[in-house]
Amino acid sequence: MPAYLVVRAVVPDQADRVDFDHWYRTEHLPDAVKAFAARAGWRGWSQTDPAVHYAFYRFDNAAAVQAISGGPALQSLIAEFDRRWGARVTRTREIVEVADEMEAKP
Repeated sequence: MPAYLVVRAVVPDQADRVDFDHWYRTEHLPDAVKAFAARAGWRGWSQTDPAVHYAFYRFDNAAAVQAISGGPALQSLIAEFDRRWGARVTRTREIVEVADEMEAKP
């Protein structure tokens, strides 16, 4: 079953949001998808809390996500993120393995 690396970032200062959004779209997301050899990556802003940004990276299975956890590709991206945003943006990471998947029936 597929698995996802989910990154939840909190951008508390509204003044940082436009710059963060542009940077993540044009630099960080493409760099991460490539570095992780992820099947896909996408991102979005929470409609519940506008300060919260999510990024999702899709992998074939949980073992593929575990393989990049703590590895050099992830550490390099973390270092770049920290250089760019410092303590202004906090984040957490989760590995989510799909347990069931169901397509809607017409």
